[in-house]
Amino acid sequence: MKKQGIKIYHNPRCSKSRQTLNLIQEQGIEADISHYLEETPTQKELKELLKKLGLKPKDILRKGEAIYKAEFKGKDLSDTEWIKAMVRYPKLIERPIVVKGSKAILGRPPERVLDIL
Repeated sequence: MKKQGIKIYHNPRCSKSRQTLNLIQEQGIEADISHYLEETPTQKELKELLKKLGLKPKDILRKGEAIYKAEFKGKDLSDTEWIKAMVRYPKLIERPIVVKGSKAILGRPPERVLDIL
């Protein structure tokens, strides 16, 4: 496998995340895997990810998570407050996110990742 500067923010328990990683590997690419639930991105890293994605923090929130429903449902937070919440509760971050250089893409559906490879 060849390194191509691909990074995936991955949750191995998520089927979409596993499918996305498999698609990358099927292309013969060795990705840098970030298990973001254990190695939570910093506020700065999340801001950079969002810029590369071209999205707002609310666009990558997992609204089905219990922590979202218990703590955040119906709240109108600023972008900075949402980013702080995602750092505190990384389960709120939609996955997988694949990064290549100055671009990033949300792997939902997993086939979207092929656009960045």
